[in-house]
Amino acid sequence: MAPKFGTSGLRGLVTDLTTELVAAHVSAFVRACQMGQGVFVARDLRDSSPRIAGDVIAAARAAGLRVTDCGATSTPALALAAQSARAAAVMVTGSHIPADRNGLKFYTPAGEITKAEEAVILAALDHPPIPAREAEPLQRLDPGPDYVARMHAAYGPNALAGQRVGVWSHSAVGRDLLIATLRALGAEVIEIGRSDTFIPIDTEAVSSEARALFAAAAAEHGLAAIASTDGDGDRPLLADATGRVIPGDVLGQITARTLGAQVVVTPVSSNTGVAQMGFAQVIRTKIGSPFVIAGMEAAAAGGAERVVGYEANGGFLLGFDAHGPAGPLPRLLTRDSHLPIVAALIAAGTDGLAALVAQGPQRFTAADRLQEVPTARTKTLVAALAQNPTALLTPLEAGELQSLEQTDGLRLTLTSGRIVHLRPSGNAPELRLYTEAERSDLAEALLAAALAQVMALL
Repeated sequence: MAPKFGTSGLRGLVTDLTTELVAAHVSAFVRACQMGQGVFVARDLRDSSPRIAGDVIAAARAAGLRVTDCGATSTPALALAAQSARAAAVMVTGSHIPADRNGLKFYTPAGEITKAEEAVILAALDHPPIPAREAEPLQRLDPGPDYVARMHAAYGPNALAGQRVGVWSHSAVGRDLLIATLRALGAEVIEIGRSDTFIPIDTEAVSSEARALFAAAAAEHGLAAIASTDGDGDRPLLADATGRVIPGDVLGQITARTLGAQVVVTPVSSNTGVAQMGFAQVIRTKIGSPFVIAGMEAAAAGGAERVVGYEANGGFLLGFDAHGPAGPLPRLLTRDSHLPIVAALIAAGTDGLAALVAQGPQRFTAADRLQEVPTARTKTLVAALAQNPTALLTPLEAGELQSLEQTDGLRLTLTSGRIVHLRPSGNAPELRLYTEAERSDLAEALLAAALAQVMALL
């Protein structure tokens, strides 16, 4: 499958992300979008990322842009640096997908590109390349310190004093930034699981091995929580003192409430408990940060104030200039992982994350995926189940069909109040499954049963 735009950026096999293809997309980006004061470039820790980042830098310099190489750093750190400099940005990352794949995330000075801007970039691919111009000297910048300082300024040096937090570093490019942020806020940090080999981590489908690691580490070190991110650092992963993972959309609910948000924009796959949180408005979108951003911008254009967004994976988008207990927290219109981790830990305090989650709406989600299943095959199955949902639901014995929604994939709400949602991935040969129920064990059991039935139907 040729590289294409999915839920967040251009993705494809490394073998297909050739120098020529990368240069063509960068040239189209430069032609189609505002560049502001130049372009910032960063990368994750995949083996293929340095070469692709070099291709991006070469193409941008050939177009006559002022280019700043930010090296290996997280996506939100790059986005914050570019936003502060009123510049565009390109992040080389495949996020959570396997190491044989990679991708590009594009940012204008206003933030992550929208779906409309994706379409303009694709249209610009048909135009001749930008004629080569004299390259400006390459600049270099480490955006990490300013990213950490943003949280320190908002929450202060004692916000997490007395908390011992584990950080699962694995191969996340922002692992040292997460450690630095937690320590800057007063936490004692215990690092676990650093890897020199790239490990694709999906925060919506945490493996049983990782969960066992969390439980063991929490018990061994007396941890209040374990924090981590995906490969490029824009999706949070947070587990409580027992090692139980807190779903990203629950982190989103908690963070939105602590910030005093009035309008929340989140995909249709997110936990429905957000409707019980007292926000003035909850707007549902298709899955993917560009759709969330579009929803946030539409809400703001309509006069809404204090607008935030988050995805089911927990990546949080702050659409207004907020204030923390210690100072200002500037808006950042891209998925951020540090804000939901910090906000949840502070809100939990000495009572702990489990108690904090128990105080919220009693709606629980679970998610997983079937990997290496051809997209055409999963799309055919989802289309067939839309016509005959009982083929999936009857063996599950979880209730009769109450409603069917196809905003993004196939979402089945049952008379029991439980939900089963299937969606072919937009950037990998995978089928995503989401479930929701009134108890966490029921959500997990429904997920396991749905996975088994889907595999039988494929």
